[in-house]
Amino acid sequence: MTTTLHGSAVIEFRGVGLTYPGPPAVHALHPCDLRIADGEFVTVVGPSGSGKSTLLNIAGLLDTPTQGQYLLNGIDTAALSATRLAALRGERIGFVFQAFHLLPHRSALENVELAMVYRAVPRPQRRARAAAVLERVGLAHRAAALPTQMSGGERQRVAVARALVGEPSLLLCDEPTGNLDSATSASLLELLDTLHRDGMTIVVITHDRQVAQHGQRTITIRDGVLHDSAHRSEAA
Repeated sequence: MTTTLHGSAVIEFRGVGLTYPGPPAVHALHPCDLRIADGEFVTVVGPSGSGKSTLLNIAGLLDTPTQGQYLLNGIDTAALSATRLAALRGERIGFVFQAFHLLPHRSALENVELAMVYRAVPRPQRRARAAAVLERVGLAHRAAALPTQMSGGERQRVAVARALVGEPSLLLCDEPTGNLDSATSASLLELLDTLHRDGMTIVVITHDRQVAQHGQRTITIRDGVLHDSAHRSEAA
């Protein structure tokens, strides 16, 4: 299904699919069309093994489709070398994972700073940008704390800050509330809603129906087949 939206596309799949060779061949994602516009908040749901992670990995330039064409911000990713793909991923995409993936012996500030090391950002600028983005996610007061000294919600906010510090055009979240209690999940969703209102394009994979309702629309995947919903109204 193709969804027509106003605004430029951040993600555009044109017949994109991924098949792992057999025997037997496994169709992780059947060929599909998908358009996610700049500034959209989209959630992705489906049972385990349905293809959600495959969709996220392709969108995040972690997996290469075996069929179709993927345009990221209008750039044909199939035409790029592995080196350029890695650079594009670092420039345009921020990732937030269920397991946080923070270095336990580095402070919150240092964990966020490290996301800029491979971009050759000078150290003073790294420190200032990391401090600014921690303030943006409400953790300026915890900049010196180690992950082992932080709650799950605080660690996930550090992970969000790390994803945002490179000023990406796309934020991909894989079960970001999976390790959080309901109150902490609600706080994180408020943060994502705020980032969306500020213009961030967000895609969230989730098993939680309440989390899914935060999106402007929800994509369902079953057995590798994508089903794209209609836009929800702002009042919904």
